[in-house]
Amino acid sequence: MTAEALPAPAFGRLIPVTVHFDDLDALGLLHNARYPLKVEQAWTELWQVHGIHFDGDWVAAGDACNAVKELRIGYEAPVTRTGTYAVHLWLERLGNTGLTYGFRFCSQDGSVTYARGTRVLVRLDFETMRPAPWSDRFRAAGRELLRPAG
Repeated sequence: MTAEALPAPAFGRLIPVTVHFDDLDALGLLHNARYPLKVEQAWTELWQVHGIHFDGDWVAAGDACNAVKELRIGYEAPVTRTGTYAVHLWLERLGNTGLTYGFRFCSQDGSVTYARGTRVLVRLDFETMRPAPWSDRFRAAGRELLRPAG
């Protein structure tokens, strides 16, 4: 299933993710540490559509050279089986060198929320490892993901 095949949310994007047997803990629940991993996989897929990816060359990584400053997640309902789910992704804030994105780990159609949270990223200059501005291309793609105010 591709991201285009999922229902369109009011804002942001729904990206399909798969929960495998080895993602489950001893109780048969999606392990708490796997939620952020599945969210990261969804973001990676989304940004690759916009030509933003890391292919092993940090000098050429551009906007893919970023670091997590903060991660917050709340768990609302357990995921109790393997299969296809979705991650609903959007931007809460797009700054000059940082951003805050929101996410929901949800059912494939987006109707059931299992976990939700936010993550703050800072774009880094590879040589100095100091904050650096997002590119114009990244900012244009990011504006499409901004959650409407209100």
